[in-house]
Amino acid sequence: MLQRSGEVATHGYFVVKGLIRRYSIDDKGREHTLRFAPEDGWITDFESLRDRTPASAFIETLEDCELAVIDAPSHERLIAGIAGYAAAFAHGLLKMSEARERRLLDSMSATAEERYLNFLETYAAIAQRIPQHMLASYLGMTPETLSRVRNQLAKKRRGATR
Repeated sequence: MLQRSGEVATHGYFVVKGLIRRYSIDDKGREHTLRFAPEDGWITDFESLRDRTPASAFIETLEDCELAVIDAPSHERLIAGIAGYAAAFAHGLLKMSEARERRLLDSMSATAEERYLNFLETYAAIAQRIPQHMLASYLGMTPETLSRVRNQLAKKRRGATR
């Protein structure tokens, strides 16, 4: 566990090797996966880190990880002092924002099957590394619904190969 909800974030994490997820737990005890960070990804609670407020989510490793860990003052010095770092960080934030908007639109308009297929297309490299219940929570469905979607897709593929 790298961060607990309610704690003030003190570090950002760059994933050199491994897989991390950020999630929240609702009042009924259900987990809602907000984001996965595989290799070459940054993850933290940016608002908590910036404003020194309690974090809204948990951050945990899903695999053994090699991480580059940076505290907020060091990160700010890098942004101020290294133009390439600042540009790369801004580009990463833009990509993250675009992905969040696509996911939000999917959650409002795509079917469960479309959401799953979009995930596979976008995150093919990590799809098999994520436990089904975590993937289901990321996609906004129950594990049973995800299982049905996978079974339906398998039947379609078998039918198409005959």
